Parts: sequence; C-alpha cells; structure tokens
Amino acid sequence: MDLRKLKTLIDLVSDSNVSELEITEAEGKVRIVKGGFAPAQVTYAPPVAAAVPPAAESSGPAPAPVSAPAPVATEPSGHVVKSPMVGTFYRSSSPGAKSFIEIGSAVKTGDTLCIIEAMKILNEIESDHTGTITQILCENGQAVEYGQPLFVIE
Repeated sequence: MDLRKLKTLIDLVSDSNVSELEITEAEGKVRIVKGGFAPAQVTYAPPVAAAVPPAAESSGPAPAPVSAPAPVATEPSGHVVKSPMVGTFYRSSSPGAKSFIEIGSAVKTGDTLCIIEAMKILNEIESDHTGTITQILCENGQAVEYGQPLFVIE
C-alpha cells in the first residue's frame, strides 16, 4: 500500500466518527484505530506466507525439539501504570532535563510521570493513582507497546 493512500485513510478516520478501520489487500493488512486523546494508531501487517510443506524424511532420527525454559513472570505488587499508546518512552521533557519522577518519588493523581512520543506528538502520561513510585519498568528512549507496564505505584 502506498504512503499517499495510507495518509488519506488516516485523515479520513481522523475527520470522521469512525473509531476503527481495517483494510486487507494483496500487499498486506492495515488497521487504523482512533483513540480518545491520542492520535490515530496505524498497524501494518505484511501478508502471511503460505504454509511450507514438511521436509522430506531423512535417514537419521528426527532431532528432539528443544524448549527454552519459560521466564518466570512475577506480578509486581501495587498499582501498575500501563502505556495508553504505542510510542517512545521518555522520563524527562528534554534530553538534559531532570526526570519527572524517580524511584521513591511521591506522586498524586494527575502528576506527570513521563512522556510518550507517538507520531511526532509528545503525550504527557499522568498518574491515575496516588502513592510512591516503587519501580520504573522502562528505559529512557525505549519503544513501548499499548498496555505495556511503565511504573509501579504503592
């Protein structure tokens, strides 16, 4: 799908009452989702390749499948602040500036925790809980996904 067509689709979704649009073509699939306060989100998935036929049988025994140990998921205690959008995580308003918060910082509902840059727009992420920051789960400049945990507040 060419860039001009994609831009036109984004503009149409932004200017209309449509909140989500998904188009599938031979080149792939495009899904545009319009959020409440965030700019339209675009997801592009290349076409899925056809299934590969199984390889011809070999004369030797088949290798045993190797399974990696599953990572132990520890659920952080306290309130988890999650990313409301896909973008780039920043702990401060500019590269040389002081971070909005540090571990041990007391925060109130509405305090700015970080900035997520999405489509060249800087979005301040505010606390939705009052308490103390016990964990910062992202690095400065790291790409974050929708729903990814950013902070833990107790």
